[in-house]
Amino acid sequence: MRRFWKDVTLEPSSFGHAVRLDGRPIKTPTHNVLALPTQKLADAVVAEWDAVEKTVDPLLMPMTGFANAAIDRIGPDRDGFAAAIAAYGETDLFCYRGAAGEALADRQAEIWDPWLDWARTRYDVSFVIVEGIMHQPQPEATLETLRTAVSARGTFELAAMAKLAHLSGSLIATLAIVERAGTPEDIWNASCLDELWQEELWGEDHWAQKNRDDRAREFMAAVRFLDLLTPGM
Repeated sequence: MRRFWKDVTLEPSSFGHAVRLDGRPIKTPTHNVLALPTQKLADAVVAEWDAVEKTVDPLLMPMTGFANAAIDRIGPDRDGFAAAIAAYGETDLFCYRGAAGEALADRQAEIWDPWLDWARTRYDVSFVIVEGIMHQPQPEATLETLRTAVSARGTFELAAMAKLAHLSGSLIATLAIVERAGTPEDIWNASCLDELWQEELWGEDHWAQKNRDDRAREFMAAVRFLDLLTPGM
């Protein structure tokens, strides 16, 4: 879509802050009104649309993209999306380790154990630590508690959490971001530990680095979206 508008404005609506192009409402891909729940998020979306020079590029409009997903995809099936996010707890990256005694397993314990300890304390749960990649079930009480924690989050929060869980492979990392239990940079680096370890052993690979940088940008965009949902942040 080429830019046809001069002014991007906001207007109160029953759904929040609705974005207007020359007074006309922006519609999501499934033709819902693009309305944001907080002033800060609305301002960020306005800034994305105002920055369009000639043609709309979705890659340059991540806040709009998350909002569209929340309204069009998650809103109609909120329980299903919450369940899909919570399912990452069944195979959480932080629970799967290298062979005991190997240097990688020691590094994983050093970096990942503090996040599991945080989750144990925060949610009063326990985890099974798995050696290797073969699936082993986590305690059902743990999974149920984590499902409840995810389900308590709002529709717009779930839009960001879905991206965080997908990119990190870890529900614990995702909840740590939501709960602001550490810096996003530290949490992202923890989720990339295995990649960074291979890089230490074999040297940098240009395409692997580019791929990780691209994923990091998506991860940080999701973090920003969550921050914009929080009043006073």
